[in-house]
Amino acid sequence: MRVLLLVSAFNGLSQRTWCALREAGHDVGVLIATSAQDIIDGVAAAQPELILCPFLTHRVPAQVWRQCRTVIIHPGPVGDRGPSSLDWAIAEGTPSWGVTALQAVEEMDAGPVWATRTFPMPAAPRKSSLYNGPVADAALECVFEVLAKAADPAFRPVPATELTIEVQGARPRPAMRQADRAFDWSQPGEQILRRIRAADGSPGVRTTVAGLEVFAYDAHPGLARGARPGTVLSRRQGAVLVATGDGSLWLGQLRDATRPDQVKLPATTLLGKRLHGVPDSPLPPGTEPEGPSYRQVRYRRTGPVGWLAFDFYNGAMSTGHCRRLLAGLRYAAAQDTRVLVLRSGTDAFSNGIHLAAVDAAADPAAAAWANIKAVNAVCREIISCTGQVVVAGYAGSAGAGGVMLGLGADIVAARRGTVLNPYYDIGLYGSELHTFTLPRRVGAETAQRLIDAKLPVGADQAAALGLVDEVGPRHPEAYAEWLTALATRQADPRSARRRQSAKAKRLAAERVPLDVYEARELAEMSSDMFGDRSGFAAARRAFLSKARPVATPARLLPGARTEPAAARPRQLNRPRVTAENPADAPVRVRSAVPLSA
Repeated sequence: MRVLLLVSAFNGLSQRTWCALREAGHDVGVLIATSAQDIIDGVAAAQPELILCPFLTHRVPAQVWRQCRTVIIHPGPVGDRGPSSLDWAIAEGTPSWGVTALQAVEEMDAGPVWATRTFPMPAAPRKSSLYNGPVADAALECVFEVLAKAADPAFRPVPATELTIEVQGARPRPAMRQADRAFDWSQPGEQILRRIRAADGSPGVRTTVAGLEVFAYDAHPGLARGARPGTVLSRRQGAVLVATGDGSLWLGQLRDATRPDQVKLPATTLLGKRLHGVPDSPLPPGTEPEGPSYRQVRYRRTGPVGWLAFDFYNGAMSTGHCRRLLAGLRYAAAQDTRVLVLRSGTDAFSNGIHLAAVDAAADPAAAAWANIKAVNAVCREIISCTGQVVVAGYAGSAGAGGVMLGLGADIVAARRGTVLNPYYDIGLYGSELHTFTLPRRVGAETAQRLIDAKLPVGADQAAALGLVDEVGPRHPEAYAEWLTALATRQADPRSARRRQSAKAKRLAAERVPLDVYEARELAEMSSDMFGDRSGFAAARRAFLSKARPVATPARLLPGARTEPAAARPRQLNRPRVTAENPADAPVRVRSAVPLSA
């Protein structure tokens, strides 16, 4: 079927829908809603058989929905209406929630129903976790039911008034305001946790921390009790611990409420000198406190398998994050195990360097340079580990350099439903030793197409390409069990020794050392970071400020070539990715730093 995705942004759910429909054989294009007239013109040019809206905050023009079947994917069950569906559900602790596919009509969220799904609500989830997890899973099921029904000429959607409202709390709701989200630090921690998590991602909850008016995000239960509510008790790995009425909460991210242009940052970065005298509470590698605790990198061992888990907010990896992960990797590699599993959280595997931390630095170029070198150190540690079989568990989606982060592992194991989106249009050439790892996985020609196309790839397609080796179940708990079974199989003494020996021989046989690959990548990156040759500064700020797109990228439009030919001109004068004799390949590398510098 010829399907057009009409979206306000090509976000995670939109990318996942795009990948799934293409893998199912549909002809899929994307139109980003920039104005009513652009929507009308774009639909007229695309001539779709069906319009799907997995993420749309704009109103669909009547001229469009009256002429073409248009179905909105609403993140709420039958009976729910309004722009803050997930916020209300999380804040009120609703036991179950759902997703509904509605036909577009004049009144928003009021059209007849094409499909609906319900699911049990996780306990106090972050809004982004809920959206990218159960909501996205239910949305994809609705999408495919809509496609099946759209192929049936006799099908008619059912008016919502004729359906039974099965979910508690499903009703029309207004947009949630800051007054609805407000809390006092003397309230129980569980109540505050829900309110912050209901606003996570956007817009955050306004409060005061260390005397500064901020918007709070990324809240986690703490262990400390008995302190005066609102007191900042300690700090750890960029987060601060704040006392509540009956305990404490860690806050990982804050945004300065007094500066409208400010983006969210690690809490300790934003508060800075206001934390003078607040003690640090480090956790040495390999130690785990009793009960819940804020920790971004954790290690545990189960027999011959070592598990290094990491979970960075939104997958952004600052220089400090990378150094912590590198320390964890080195600790894990020194343990007497046969398998090392590097496993992400389910929200994201990695999205590369921390653009917000870079932009907030006094010298963004120098900060970006330090950040990419720290990421590369992690990549190098993964590639060069020969004492254990390394398994990279992509439990969440990955973007930009984060896709490349784990490709040096012996086995890359992705969760079904995750999306890999190599290198956005952010004005950077890219590093992460991808010129070494990527062609060895997929071949030089496919590697170049992936780099040039800058398009998302679903887990199953990634496996077909060789980008990943194994694809596990979609549900997080089932994936965890599957990954455990995979790691246990790899821990067989004989096969583990054989694999480790083969990897050591391959690395020893490489004529060109890793340093050469990294040096060539960093030469290109230096031109982007210090010379801004491809607009990294402006692209970074547009990304962080969530600037509205002015047009749909040509590569996403209906009829666009989604697999560019190898001969297509390459962006950024990118040297061709090659696995054989890369040092001898002709490469045009621009001056690393402008001569005027």
